Amino acid sequence: MTSQIDNDEKDYRLEAYDYQLDPLLIASKPSEIRHESRLMIVRDRFLEENCSTNKFTKNLLDELREGDLVIINNTKVMKARLRVELENGTLVELLVLEKSHECVWLCLAKPAKKLKVNRKLKFKLKIPSAQDINLIVDGVDEETGGRFIKFPENIIDLNSMNALLDKYGEIPLPPYIKNSEEESFHENSYQTEYATDPGAVAAPTAGLHLSKSLISNLKKKGVIILPITLHVGYGTFKPIDQEDLSNLKLHKEWVSVNEEVVKEIKRIKKTDRKIIAIGTTSVRALESCYSSEINDFLPIAKYVDLVIKPGYKFKVVDGLLTNFHLPKSSLLLLVSAMIGRERLLDLYKKAIKEKFRFFSYGDAMYISPDSLMEKNRFRL
Repeated sequence: MTSQIDNDEKDYRLEAYDYQLDPLLIASKPSEIRHESRLMIVRDRFLEENCSTNKFTKNLLDELREGDLVIINNTKVMKARLRVELENGTLVELLVLEKSHECVWLCLAKPAKKLKVNRKLKFKLKIPSAQDINLIVDGVDEETGGRFIKFPENIIDLNSMNALLDKYGEIPLPPYIKNSEEESFHENSYQTEYATDPGAVAAPTAGLHLSKSLISNLKKKGVIILPITLHVGYGTFKPIDQEDLSNLKLHKEWVSVNEEVVKEIKRIKKTDRKIIAIGTTSVRALESCYSSEINDFLPIAKYVDLVIKPGYKFKVVDGLLTNFHLPKSSLLLLVSAMIGRERLLDLYKKAIKEKFRFFSYGDAMYISPDSLMEKNRFRL
């Protein structure tokens, strides 16, 4: 029989987060109605019905109580994919990640080897009479393998970059979403209903399940819904490239948690109500606002690189609505930290058997507060 020590050691090995998935279960488009996606509800493993699989996201309304706090991520996906060309006509694809300095931005490039320092790039507006815009390769980023690209001098913040991308760019869909839908379809479906703050290069996908009517019904029930911002970037979707997870580091992402949210967290923690995060990005943002130095919560507006994996003790979050994630991903580690790696993989086997849909446009899992392992709760 495998010992607990062996299991704990596996928690820090990347191979222990692998699973086999039928490619036919990878969703290429979302549910026609957001709240009609299927929902797996995870409860305390010692309860008679510790997992429900015959629910829909709209049934989240039955799981939450008046006074519970739901945190959503209001980041908006930018049209961050750019198709550009070298002076010799070679086509290159850029994915704009984040600002480096002045008008220089870090971008992933494909094929990156073509982009030598000082090489010039250009792309054209969709208006034939518009003037070409020229870019320059300013450097190489060793951490990501990306390129620092110098944009026009006025592209110095998210607002100016987002305006440029609206004219030139495309929504950067994950590579496993392959269908013939028009680009305009994804411009709507790959955004949450409450996306207001441009800056992400991928959607906070758990939020795609929340329809306007579900949000309205939750509020009518007395559930408190407040936004935070985490601009989903390279840290969320970068493949883990190390087998030993004990010293795992992730690329930083911009997080903002305002004073109103922090005050509400502190108030809720003094009651029997719960804090539910919509998506793993909301979890990372909320947990990042805890300060160990003062053993309290603080508003933040900064880049964070918090890694949540088995052994982590949750300070803020009690429950989570999330998607079914890629094997060997940091998102899988985070959910494992809440309910245990072995249990999560068993639930994934059940989801596969019952033909749940996986990844960004797929179905959802609700990890209820009573399923969060007691040993992983931090007591203030």
